[in-house]
Amino acid sequence: MPDMHSFVLFLAAGLALNFTPGPDMLYVAARGASEGRAAGIVSALGIGAGTLVHITLVALGLAALLAAVPVAYLVVRISGAAYLIYLGVRALRAKDSSEKITIKPARLSVVFRQGVVTNVLNPKVALFFLAFLPQFVDPSRGNPAVQVAALGLVFDTTGTLVNLAVGIGSSRAGASLRQMRRPSAVLKKITGALFIGMGIRLAACSHR
Repeated sequence: MPDMHSFVLFLAAGLALNFTPGPDMLYVAARGASEGRAAGIVSALGIGAGTLVHITLVALGLAALLAAVPVAYLVVRISGAAYLIYLGVRALRAKDSSEKITIKPARLSVVFRQGVVTNVLNPKVALFFLAFLPQFVDPSRGNPAVQVAALGLVFDTTGTLVNLAVGIGSSRAGASLRQMRRPSAVLKKITGALFIGMGIRLAACSHR
């Protein structure tokens, strides 16, 4: 696990991302608003399950990469830091938009499965995890795969809690909460600034 300072940075960036509305949160909000509390909760759990797939792939992939090409770890960190800066700049420059998600009523099992698919098939999620998690891994502190898995579970837990709150809240507020389709400009700016700062810091550390 990273030192306390890095872990706090990890939590701050992770929470900022979790609270920024995106496709996953929009899906949960839409299900909760249109089909009730149970659908909102199940959809949030589906998103969380999908995130576990990304965590597992990154953890196993990083471990295999380090075993085959040790210097590749430095390349992963630098590339990841550059990607985080790119995400930050995009977030700062992004204009408020109204994303729409059209869904049909379905059984809870289908709602869960669609939540998993929504997350797993989102290439932006895969790229984010590949760029984000390895930045906080220190091979000198233990098995990199275990560290990635632990950090990923922390991120997934906080994200699932946020989505559960969204699912329950949307079911209570009904259709009015579906205005969440309009992402919060303030949260995007905060997330963007965090990613740029973190990317610059981590890139500097990678060169030491």
